[in-house]
Amino acid sequence: MKIYISPNPEKEHCLEYTKKACDILVANGCELYADEELKSIIKDDRIVFGAPEDIVGSCDLILVSGGDGTILKHSKKLSGYGKAILGLNCGRLGFMATLEHDELYLLEDFCKGHYSVSDRMMIEAKVILKSGEVKSFAALNDIVFMKSEDCKIADFKVTKGEAVVSELRADGLIFSTPTGATAYSLSAGGPLIEPELECIEFTQICPHSLFARSMIFSPDSVLTVSFSSKGSGNVILTADGVGELSLSPSDRVEIRRCASRVSLIDITGNSFYNSISKKLMTPMKGE
Repeated sequence: MKIYISPNPEKEHCLEYTKKACDILVANGCELYADEELKSIIKDDRIVFGAPEDIVGSCDLILVSGGDGTILKHSKKLSGYGKAILGLNCGRLGFMATLEHDELYLLEDFCKGHYSVSDRMMIEAKVILKSGEVKSFAALNDIVFMKSEDCKIADFKVTKGEAVVSELRADGLIFSTPTGATAYSLSAGGPLIEPELECIEFTQICPHSLFARSMIFSPDSVLTVSFSSKGSGNVILTADGVGELSLSPSDRVEIRRCASRVSLIDITGNSFYNSISKKLMTPMKGE
């Protein structure tokens, strides 16, 4: 088995856990590859280093070690290769990383083919600027609209075809995949969704309304978002938590299912429900 290794060197203990994982993988006959830019950081002569575009395509899967943020970053970067991703959690909450750093012994069963693959949809924001220029942003978790610091009031309008879905005043809007239902959307009051389902979740951030509720749309829906504001304030669009684009009231955004998908490997079985039970149903240590 050929495995592409992609750790987050800035994450505490990440390189330590990655090395332990490499020890087990090599002992079980796996060939390891990594980005040549990490050669001076990983310092492991068992790993073949090279340019990702030259080596990822020939690998069987990708091992990403870090937190959910690391997996989000790499899922978009590497989704075009069509390789399943095994996430090794080196952070606190990890819903996409199905292997905890104290479960590395499970890699021996993994090397024997004892794992399943969870196929996840992504969503895309197509931004039509006033100038006519079109920009696109993909997300595995969510597309978020948040009023800028200098924007005192933002009135949002969401439509599906000719139908008005929502007109409201709010701090922002979240359009989430089922995978992202455990992220920002959950904090804003959105529901939990089985990650393999196909749908688009819409949740408002601090709506100025007593009746605003999350809504679930079919995966083939195309939702259009526009806004107005008082003064010169704008709205910021982010994809998976990354600051992407400042929008003006003259711009329009379409939210739809993305053509790209991400496949996440589950070693432990029922990792989604286990994560919900362990990480959401019990208090965090020290809290």
